[in-house]
Amino acid sequence: MRLAADIPRRLIVAVGGNAIDADRGDDSPEAQKAIAARTAQAMLPLLLLDNQLVITHGNGPQVGKLLLANAIARERIRPLSLDILVAQTQGATAYILAQAFENALRAVGNPRHVVGLVTQVEVDPADPAFAHPTKPVGPFFPEAEAKALADELGVTVQEDAGRGWRYVVPSPKPIHICDISLAQTLMAMRTVVIVGGGGGVPVVRDAQGCRHGVEAVIDKDLTTAAIANVLGIRDMMILTAVPRVAIHFGKPGQQELCTVSLSQIRRYQAEGHFPAGSMGPKVDAAVRFLEGGGRRAIITSLETAMPALLGETGTHIVSDADFAALQANGSGSGASGTPSLAGRRAQRSTP
Repeated sequence: MRLAADIPRRLIVAVGGNAIDADRGDDSPEAQKAIAARTAQAMLPLLLLDNQLVITHGNGPQVGKLLLANAIARERIRPLSLDILVAQTQGATAYILAQAFENALRAVGNPRHVVGLVTQVEVDPADPAFAHPTKPVGPFFPEAEAKALADELGVTVQEDAGRGWRYVVPSPKPIHICDISLAQTLMAMRTVVIVGGGGGVPVVRDAQGCRHGVEAVIDKDLTTAAIANVLGIRDMMILTAVPRVAIHFGKPGQQELCTVSLSQIRRYQAEGHFPAGSMGPKVDAAVRFLEGGGRRAIITSLETAMPALLGETGTHIVSDADFAALQANGSGSGASGTPSLAGRRAQRSTP
């Protein structure tokens, strides 16, 4: 597919850890590869674009299962530190996704390559998150079972957005993406680059500049925003379970958001519309991305990725100036509904 004038020449896309692994049900290697194949088919229109494409992914289900396996086997096999478990899930997930993406491309005769990079991400050792674990990972448990595991294994558990109980671990903010120039080199070759998986392997740097892993899991959406800003990518897409963000979610006054300004989304944040256990981190990442120089953050579902990129669905968060321009053209909309063609063209124009 040729690069159209209205397709971003550089794009970063964040997919969830469930892109290869369902939170519940069959988690065999065969099932993981089957889920990855379905993810690849859904993302194939993006993979076929002749642009520079970066993909990040979550690792919540995978790293939590490794934590559980380590805890269960602790009397026989010495448990690994959390940074090593993040690296393991980065490598394994990137392998499964890269293979699925390349297989989907080859099936339609496209020779594009996909490569995964194990990425270290520097965090602040004084980040208060280390003293307050909040990042849910791993499988869901009934409350009684989760608390029993916490007592038996010495882990921290917490209820997760009404879906069950999970492990929670520290989640410091990313402050530096290590060796990101490697991704930039591959991007220039039109290679699809999978980078920053699971938020990146969390590391700190000592006085001599040496890196050391720490026990944490960084939020992958925040890392995605940081990678985009460092690389100068101005369009970011976060794929989640719903085609659009909503305010008053699950209530009679629920309202889907189409195109919203940075100021509007900040106001909705302050009003508490986006819980920490669900849409909160994604909206936070979008805000940070725009504050760091991004142009458009899109939040939508895996199945609607390409239509959202074309402005036909999804929640599009833009700067106040761009939103004002859209309104002046009669195409801005903070509520449910699809922007007009003029609005879509304005959103889709390349740098």
